[in-house]
Amino acid sequence: MKCKDKKKLQVGVTLNVREGFQSVWENGIFQNCAFLVQLLKNSPIVSRAVIVNPSGVKPNEAMMLGDLGLEILSLDQSMIDLDIVIEMSAMIDDHWVVEFKNKGGKYVGMRVGNDYVIDIERAIFDKTPGGLCSDKPYDQMWTIPEYIDSCTDYFSLNTRAPVKIVPHLWTPEFFQKGIDTLPKDKQFGYVPGKKNWRVCSFEPNVCMVKTSFIPMFLVEEAYRLQPSFLESVRFCNTAHIKPNGKFEAICKRLDVVNHDLTTFDGRFAVYEYMAHYGDCIVTHQWENAQNYLYYEALYGSYPLIHNSPILKGLGYYYPDFDSQAGGQVLLDAFAEHDNNLKTYTRDAKAFIKTLGVNHPANVKAYTNELRSLFD
Repeated sequence: MKCKDKKKLQVGVTLNVREGFQSVWENGIFQNCAFLVQLLKNSPIVSRAVIVNPSGVKPNEAMMLGDLGLEILSLDQSMIDLDIVIEMSAMIDDHWVVEFKNKGGKYVGMRVGNDYVIDIERAIFDKTPGGLCSDKPYDQMWTIPEYIDSCTDYFSLNTRAPVKIVPHLWTPEFFQKGIDTLPKDKQFGYVPGKKNWRVCSFEPNVCMVKTSFIPMFLVEEAYRLQPSFLESVRFCNTAHIKPNGKFEAICKRLDVVNHDLTTFDGRFAVYEYMAHYGDCIVTHQWENAQNYLYYEALYGSYPLIHNSPILKGLGYYYPDFDSQAGGQVLLDAFAEHDNNLKTYTRDAKAFIKTLGVNHPANVKAYTNELRSLFD
């Protein structure tokens, strides 16, 4: 197979399927794999795009892959059929990759996490090492715009491969399936007219790039300025750090905690939690400016308080780590959102379309990188 011979390509994207229960909501990468395969199906130079499943374990229903019509290929069949394999969720054995390359295949790494920070933390805190450093002969590394500054050189140095920047993809397909399971008396989507807000945070708190600390501080800043705006504030994904002495000491400095307005919860699906408990979503990121959480909030027209420069024209933006500015932005959103809801929803819908797997600019960008593998 050669792209220059005008033969269309067969491409696979790796997905890590394991034994036992596995949910599509565990992390964003499972959805990202499906979105990439869907986009590749739209490429004019691709005849077949599939999920590559190295484990051989059948995905369970909670992975939500059954209704998408995506073909799943074993590793052995992938060796025979595919022209390009994109390593995304599942890491493949180095020897397999060498054999695949020797038969003429192209092997691409797709990175959608801040591996620079994650790998540093793994080393410093003696955690289980990740799989980035290997002897695989990558042809290219692909990543998304949020990692241009922090990860480009790190990816290139470790893999000895050129790094290409490709668009971040998202559609509400999975998310809407979750929304459709809600009880009839609950709805996902912003409801105007509230006298005060139930504020929620969903940062995972497993790495420095996305934590609840700045959201805690900016809600505190807003509450000190205007206590009447707040009904409650809930911080998901904090149950595992709640017993930590330092975390507890910080919390005890906050009025929102001392006045019994705060809960610290475990992990929940955003659509479910917001339908029950939320009117507004507060977020913070460090070198991780593209998140499905942001898109989900915009999809529901919820006021999104964020510091993502990539989304600066959407939601309600505050800069960097400035919790004072963030607190004021939260109060501005509380004052303005109901009046601006129609425009907010229109702009959010227009933006979400640009993330789609059939958006022409996205299809063109990925198609160009597929072609470049054979230039």
